Amino acid sequence: MKGLVVKNTGSWYTVRTDDGQLLDCKVKGNFRLKGIRTTNPVAVGDRVEVNEEGWIVNIEDRRNYIIRKSINLSKQSHIIAANVDQAFLIVTVANPQTSTTFIDRFLASAEAYRVPVVLIFNKTDLLDEDTLRYQQAVVNLYETIGYECRQISAETGEGVEELHAMLDGKITLLSGNSGVGKSTLINRLVPGANLRTAEISDAHNTGMHTTTFSEMIELSSGYLIDTPGIKGFGTFDMEPEEITSYFKDIFHFSKDCRFSNCTHTHEPGCAVLKAVEEHYIAESRYQSYLSMLDDKEEGKYRESQ
Repeated sequence: MKGLVVKNTGSWYTVRTDDGQLLDCKVKGNFRLKGIRTTNPVAVGDRVEVNEEGWIVNIEDRRNYIIRKSINLSKQSHIIAANVDQAFLIVTVANPQTSTTFIDRFLASAEAYRVPVVLIFNKTDLLDEDTLRYQQAVVNLYETIGYECRQISAETGEGVEELHAMLDGKITLLSGNSGVGKSTLINRLVPGANLRTAEISDAHNTGMHTTTFSEMIELSSGYLIDTPGIKGFGTFDMEPEEITSYFKDIFHFSKDCRFSNCTHTHEPGCAVLKAVEEHYIAESRYQSYLSMLDDKEEGKYRESQ
């Protein structure tokens, strides 16, 4: 029988079959050896085939997925979710601060697999005037590049109502660092979800993990995929020459470089370096691009916080 993977606990997968049953299923060991090397051969959002014994025996072709390099096993990947219509990346400029490097790495990975991203700036209610101005500057940066941004407070409900229409009829991945308020937002969007939330750790002003597995939450029309908080976002399965095309702003200028194989690091006649110098490309974006190139050169995962 066929169905949709709606929950992944690491060893078990909950599948909602096409006839409405919820089955706890497992994956056979040899299944893990096929195709991409990943810590989770099956992901939430996958369409699968299940046999009578409760084993997942086949995964249908994915139309897209969000993937990152596994933190523990640097040569393997971790698929966050599959077959999504869009991703909401929840970020905070304070309490805790989401780095622009993390944002850019997530956006580049989403570009690679053609997943539209909306940046959701949460905890606006906690910001003083100076921090609000900084947030607006970050919003302006990403909107100029072409990304939709929303400024909300999941705690007070400010700006949350307008997100409902954006979720209608779609499968939406929610992702972000630990502590950015994903669970609070889901509780606000889905009355009755009752997800656990945690206080920010005072010691490091970082979030404490409250979600330990990925799960698909049914909406009146559509689905939300809640995922564990991510600390770093290592890039996976990208060639150095491809990375340029995953940065919309850098790609725009790269067409005018003197050399077609320009790496935008040192070459004469590089239109990207000129655009950075003249502030047409933000320095933060260029540094994120360099950090991803550095990943490929060093061949290792670098946590970006």
